[in-house]
Parts: sequence; structure tokens; C-alpha cells
Amino acid sequence: MAAEMQHFEAPSSASSESDGDICLEDRAVFLADVADVEDGECRNEIASPTPPSPRPPSTGSQKSPRSRRQRTTSMSKSNKRTAAESIIRSKRGTIYTAGRPPWYDTAGQQVEPFLIGICGGSASGKTTVATKIIESLNIPWVTLLSMDSFYKVLNEKQHDMAARNEYNFDHPDAFDFELLKTTLQRLKEGRKADVPIYNFVTHSRESRTKLMYGANVIIFEGILTFYDAEVLKMCDMKVFVDTDADVRLARRLHRDISQRGRDLDGVLKQYSTMVKPAYFYYIAPSMVHADIIVPRGGDNEVAIELIVQHVHTQLQLRGFKLREKLAHSYIGQPLPSSLYMLPNTPQIKGLHTFIRDKHTDRDEFIFYSKRLIRLVIEYALSLLPFEEITVETPQGIPYHGKRSATDKICGVSIMRAGETMEQALCDVCKDIRIGKILIQTNLQTDEPELYYQRLPKDIKDYRVILMDATVATGAAAMMAIRVLLDHDVAEENILVVSLLMAESGVHSIAYAFPRVKIVSSALDPEINERFYVLPGIGNFGDRYFGTEPLSVYELE
Repeated sequence: MAAEMQHFEAPSSASSESDGDICLEDRAVFLADVADVEDGECRNEIASPTPPSPRPPSTGSQKSPRSRRQRTTSMSKSNKRTAAESIIRSKRGTIYTAGRPPWYDTAGQQVEPFLIGICGGSASGKTTVATKIIESLNIPWVTLLSMDSFYKVLNEKQHDMAARNEYNFDHPDAFDFELLKTTLQRLKEGRKADVPIYNFVTHSRESRTKLMYGANVIIFEGILTFYDAEVLKMCDMKVFVDTDADVRLARRLHRDISQRGRDLDGVLKQYSTMVKPAYFYYIAPSMVHADIIVPRGGDNEVAIELIVQHVHTQLQLRGFKLREKLAHSYIGQPLPSSLYMLPNTPQIKGLHTFIRDKHTDRDEFIFYSKRLIRLVIEYALSLLPFEEITVETPQGIPYHGKRSATDKICGVSIMRAGETMEQALCDVCKDIRIGKILIQTNLQTDEPELYYQRLPKDIKDYRVILMDATVATGAAAMMAIRVLLDHDVAEENILVVSLLMAESGVHSIAYAFPRVKIVSSALDPEINERFYVLPGIGNFGDRYFGTEPLSVYELE
């Protein structure tokens, strides 16, 4: 991420399913503004430097000990932070320091976010009320959508009228309600949506769009929020901001003159001929639909507190506790047909013997892990569709073979342990695009939380290989799959690839997403109370990157 940031240090460790007891220092995890993040190319990017892995040293050789990276841990304090403490602004984006908890159940089905519709006259303080609700909610995963983004594209005649302050921007016909409803519906479904950016100086939509992503709470504000029946039906809570007409006029004069390049006469003309009549014809009558009326706008702290309390109650009712349920589900059930295991050859058993042995030093652990990762990646690629093809050999004899039926393949790693598999994928797939998802365990709730995602913009057109070194309960993998589905990736186009899985994790993924292919080199029968696979491999990320606690090295 190229943005200049303050109060932020790159963490030495991030989390995957196998890193359940690691948290980032001060929870300073990066989640860039999605509009900036998704436009970037992710081709063959390896964010975490992969340590070298020489072949096993011969007898008698001596090597200087490899320097060990510092291991950092901290507790999630997102529930105690203010909105300002949970967000760090940079020149190019926003950094969220608290993750998004699960927004789906154990079957992978998503719960709808809580949508608050805020209506009111022009300059009544709708945005101020929305901002204060967000600050008081103390939840970083909130989407604020303004109706101003959905003004229709003006033709040449309408542009001339707007320049003379004769075009009525307060009439329902000025808004693209079809695009508005489509965007709101996608956000309600937790899917990403391209939101237009309207330029009030040029009276036109900009060529770029702002990409928004589903959230726990969606706040939609505008002068005609309650006008359309379908939009009204989507709202879980309807708030009307009732502000004195003189105050609204004074605010509009200040805003339009200082921010939108209008002149005093033009603003007054537009207000008296269009804004004021529209309020009495379309906006004020819609007050009857409101669940809560907020007099004095953002100054009414009591009303805002009541709204916040109700939203918190609704979020608690809609919350999910996934990991413990997943850990004890499907015990004794037959393995799903969507699981593909590498043949259990002596070679595979030998590689697992090396990486499971707690006495294997880090150099050898990295070396044998890379060998096993390469085999798993090659096996996963064999599950992709192939087509028949005939080529001519140097001897002039035709050879009937196969070739991949698609050239659109990308990898997505679940940071940090999943990043260890990126290089093997890049070695066998030339110029492959790599995305990243950071999912961190909250040590207070033991639930996974989404912090960061960087995915190719057109990922919906790709076959996606989702990589994580180990899968225990499957909670992190399920969250990553849900993110991909929310980006319109077809379920049957996703392959989950791992070195080691627990049976409970396999069942959880297969039950929630039956069309997702699951690939692993080994399957262990159980997990312990800390959600580690047994007999397992330990914390793969710690052993690979050298961030193990000192006590591990002090054992026998």
C-alpha cells in the first residue's frame, strides 16, 4: 500500500486459521480504501518476504543461526475504542484498527445488515446526524451512502438549465432510483457495489466510481429517502431530521456558495422556486413513515443515543458465534465428496514427518514445507477444467494431450500462513494474479474478524485458488469464501488449498459451500480447546517465519 500513513507500523505477524493466538500489535491492521485497493494490480505480489530455504546441510556443516523475528500479541479492544481511535486516515485511504466479525451463519448464509434510512429537507443536518450515529455506534464496519450520488446524468439542455439555476435537483425525476435500488440491494446482500460520484460544480458524474462493500450497518441519507416504496421497504429503521426552515436556508447558502461555487442570487432563486416547494410537496409528507423524528438535527444528543441503543440491540440479536459451533459439528460424519486428498504415498508421509517433528529446525521446516506446498498446488491445478488438444512432436507425429481450458486463474492467500503458498503458485502459473485477505482472531471472543482484502477488480471472472497452510475449524476459510462470494465469484470456481486440515474444518466448509473444492495433503481427526489441529503441525506461521515463543526452543 503506497499511501503515507501515520501512527502505523507494519506488523511482524498476521493471522490465519493456524495463527489463532496471534494478534497484531495495537490492532493496527491495514484496510485501505477499497476504491484504491481494488484498482491496483496484484500480479505475483508477495507481501511477506519468504525466507530462503536451502537444502538440508550435509553432515558436519555449520551454519550461523538464522535471526528470529519478533512475535507480537495483543488483545482486541475494538469494543472500548472510540470511532476516532478505530480509524486512521491516510492520504490515499482509511485504516481500520478493528475487524469485521462474521456476517453469516454456520451454513454460510449471510445475515442482512441493519439499514438506517435518514430523510429530511435540504441542509437539515442529515449527514451530521449520520456521522454522529456512526461515532456513537463505535463500530468501524459502517457504510454511509448518500442519495446525492444518484443524480441522473444531464443532457446538454439540462446542463444549460443547471448553469442558470433553473434545473430542479429536488424533484424525484432528478434521481436515478433504479440505480439507487440496485446499489442498496447489493449492499444489503453484503456484495460490493460501484457507487457513482456526482460533481456539483460541473453537474455531472465523474468517470471514476467509489467502491463500497457490505457492512454490519448501512446508513442511507437523502432528501427523498422515503419517497420510493421499495427503498422504504428496505429500511430497518427510518429517521426524519426535522430542522427549522430558517436554519436550513442559512446552511444551504453557506454550503452552496463556499463549497459548490454558486452565487447568492442563484441560490436564493433556486431555493424559492424549487427547494422550498419540493420540501412541502415531497419531503414533509414523508415524515409519516418515520420511526423516529429528530428535531434540531445533530444537536439532539438524546435522540441519537436512542437510535444507537436500538441498533446495538439489533446487532446483538443478529450476531453469530461460529468457531465453537464449527469445532463440535459433524463429528463422525463421512467425508464430503468435495474433498480431494493427495495420494498418501511414502513421499507425502516422509515430508509430513519432517514438518510435524517439533525438533525439525527452521531451515529444514521451510525446505520440506515448500516441497509439500508445490505438490499440493500442482494437484489442485489438476482439478481445473482441461480440454483435448493435438500437437505435433519434433518427429512429426501427432500427440493427443490436454491443455487448461481457462487462462483466468488467480490465487488468494489468507494472511499470514497462506502467503507461504504464493511462491509455489507463481512458479507454476506464469503471471498469475495474487489477492490477499487478512482474517484475525479476536482473543476476547475467539471469533475470526475480517480486517483487509486486496482482490483483483475483475475477480468474478476467475477461477480462484484460496490458500491457507492449515485449516482447523474452517472459520477463517469460510469467512474468506464469503468475501469471494460477495465479490460475485461463483462458488464452483473456488478451490480451498491447504497442507493440513482437521475433519471438522472440512465438514464445515463442505456443508456451507458444497460446490467449493477442498484440497489437502493430510487430514487430522480432531482439534483441541485452543482450536489447534491434533496431532497437527503446531503454529505453521510461527514456525515458518521464526516467530515462535522462546519457550518452544527451551523444550528438551
